[in-house]
Amino acid sequence: MGQQQLLLVILGVIIVGIAIAIGIFLFSAQSIASNRDAMINDLNHLASFAYQFRVRLQSMGGGQGDYTSFAIPPKMTWNEDGTYSVNSAQVSSLTLLAVSTTNASNTIRVTVDSDGELMNWSYGGDFQ
Repeated sequence: MGQQQLLLVILGVIIVGIAIAIGIFLFSAQSIASNRDAMINDLNHLASFAYQFRVRLQSMGGGQGDYTSFAIPPKMTWNEDGTYSVNSAQVSSLTLLAVSTTNASNTIRVTVDSDGELMNWSYGGDFQ
């Protein structure tokens, strides 16, 4: 009887250990997904801001149909989710780069076209 109880205790410890490992994995995956979603939301806001700049007249502080002089406002370049920068700016398109603050290998690169639409999404690091 003692040997059977010992085997049950060992089996219970193994099952609890596996459950804890699965819980940690799921929490980590959810944290990564949450960070990615927050950064996508920030990029949507930046793309909207950039498009508003593009369509605004130059006399009103805009680009007058051009993205080349667009710069992200200093207060929008960083938050708790990531850092954001202009990767390349052309007349009819703008490429934004987002780097996660939790892991610098987690990146998102997206292009804003002449209509303000986001396209050519590419993900790096754990976001893939």
